[in-house]
Amino acid sequence: MAGRYGVDQLGRAISILVLILFILSLFTRDRLSSLLFMLAVLGIIYMYFRVFSRNRARRAAENSAYLKRTASLRGWFRAQGERWRQRRDYKFFRCPQCRTLLRVPRGKGKIRIVCRKCGNSFIRNT
Repeated sequence: MAGRYGVDQLGRAISILVLILFILSLFTRDRLSSLLFMLAVLGIIYMYFRVFSRNRARRAAENSAYLKRTASLRGWFRAQGERWRQRRDYKFFRCPQCRTLLRVPRGKGKIRIVCRKCGNSFIRNT
């Protein structure tokens, strides 16, 4: 593998997509199954082409473009995971006026929450 590009985030995404296409091809029939299977095989070929490529600059540019296009989606999933990890200690509310996400400690009863962005206040039970 000396001088080869290897696996990156785009390669992992392609492998997940290939796995999904293979699974879908098992549960479909006739032409659609064949199409999904062929797309999965093409995905595997492209994935291995990227892994064994010697053109590191080109593969890095492809990965960078992929990361740039999916940044907002990955950020949303990261935020959801963070909210999930903090669910026992904090409760999350949206400001009714500006829709900013606000985090307040759990178990404080009925409290007045002041939005730090717009200054709007509202009462909620924590």
